[in-house]
Amino acid sequence: MSEWDAGQKARPSPGSDMSLILNIDTSTQTGGLSLSLEGRTLTSRENSEQKDHAAWMHTEIKKMLDEGGYQPGDLKAVAITLGPGSYTGLRVAMAAAKGFCYALHIPLITESSLKLLAFSVRAAAINLGASWICPMIDARRMEVFTAIYSTDLTEILPSQALVLDAASFESYLKDHSIVFTGNGTGKWMAIAQSEHVQVVEAISPVLSLSRISYQKYQAGEFTDIIYSEPAYLKEFHTHTKK
Repeated sequence: MSEWDAGQKARPSPGSDMSLILNIDTSTQTGGLSLSLEGRTLTSRENSEQKDHAAWMHTEIKKMLDEGGYQPGDLKAVAITLGPGSYTGLRVAMAAAKGFCYALHIPLITESSLKLLAFSVRAAAINLGASWICPMIDARRMEVFTAIYSTDLTEILPSQALVLDAASFESYLKDHSIVFTGNGTGKWMAIAQSEHVQVVEAISPVLSLSRISYQKYQAGEFTDIIYSEPAYLKEFHTHTKK
């Protein structure tokens, strides 16, 4: 339930000079949208049908704006997950975001899908006494997109596509407890052998994006609209039937 529905906050005036941000995450099977104000999620949507992200997205964005009494021109920025993740999903989000930003003359904010996952479990990792956080996004078969971050989100292992085996992360787990999270974690847990492995389920990435996008908006950390591209990490291959 949104804060509008719960009646916890009065609806801000659409004309107010506050940071109303549209957040989009379609990097995985489940797509997410949110409208946030000052880093607080006002309302959000999810879609589990990956092939329908493009059609679903624009309809739901209009509904969210209408429900809040907003117009597209009230948006101050658009934020998206840059990747890695679903090729199609990343392209859909980038195209939509650029369209809004060009038309409304507002900035584009981007964030790594992996860093966003790490951010979403950071508090839990600290409470568990973990040294590092390892987000994983399913890349099919035994491959994942992954990275390692400290609990202050400093990058320890750069983002990469990794084929998992029992020795993966062996050197990192030798002396450190690591929290693993994301939809690729199940593959790893089936073969992981270290006692230093912990798993925390991530909250919806788009809710974390609501907070991060506001921080970046305040700091003026914007992405070049013309040259921005999704972070795929590996080439896209299709299989043509003979």
